[in-house]
Amino acid sequence: MKTMLKLASWEQRPIMMRLMQFYLYDFTEFIEIDLSVDGRFPEYPDLDQYWTSGDRKMAFIMWHKGKPAGFALVDRLDDKLEGDYYMAEFFVMRPFRRYGIGSWAARELFSRLRGNWKVTQVKNNAPARAFWRKVIGEYTGGNFTEKIHPWRGSPSQYFST
Repeated sequence: MKTMLKLASWEQRPIMMRLMQFYLYDFTEFIEIDLSVDGRFPEYPDLDQYWTSGDRKMAFIMWHKGKPAGFALVDRLDDKLEGDYYMAEFFVMRPFRRYGIGSWAARELFSRLRGNWKVTQVKNNAPARAFWRKVIGEYTGGNFTEKIHPWRGSPSQYFST
């Protein structure tokens, strides 16, 4: 039981909320996120929907050696032209990076949730762009397309599993 990816239960929501604080902190490198006077970042919008919307939204926690190592939020898309699944958020805690946990978890999600995928990065997040191009490229044998959003400039990769 070294590394696992599990659907997060409602009881694990507090773990997700704490991990989200680290995610938002890391994300301030790329976008401005205001810190509240009590020293916290704002709550992730509509996070509860990942437990209350049936299978429309799914929250996963990555576990490594029994400790939470990161998370993935996956949405089912209504617009089939965009795909079946959208990687809404994906995060690996710094102590667990460079061990292949993120690559493994992404491939695991793609294998579990078969269909057409869309993965998007913030335009100035070069590390995320490199990570996703590599992981998706390896997973699909290079069989993916990339589109740049016309006014946001954010790249999205589209592929099938």
